[in-house]
Amino acid sequence: MSTAEIGAFIPIVAMCIPISAIWAKHRQKIAEIQISAATTLSAEKAAQYAQHTAELEARVRVLERIVTDGGYDLSSQIEALRHEERPLPPLPRTDH
Repeated sequence: MSTAEIGAFIPIVAMCIPISAIWAKHRQKIAEIQISAATTLSAEKAAQYAQHTAELEARVRVLERIVTDGGYDLSSQIEALRHEERPLPPLPRTDH
């Protein structure tokens, strides 16, 4: 390669440096936006999980109150239902 040919590459190289810098900056901004979006999504999911957990805890508290209530005797109520069960009458015969 002659000096003239090498001289022709200098402007090309000189233009590639700022283009590369602009491209790198653009990629950095895209990465920051993606991280921000992922962080927001994670925070929203955490809030949803916290709300769901709070709802479940409230339901468990209600169940605990029902079971530990002095006037609530679950086993005697189950036994009363068992004694109320009566066998079904036989089906009428359809034989001719």
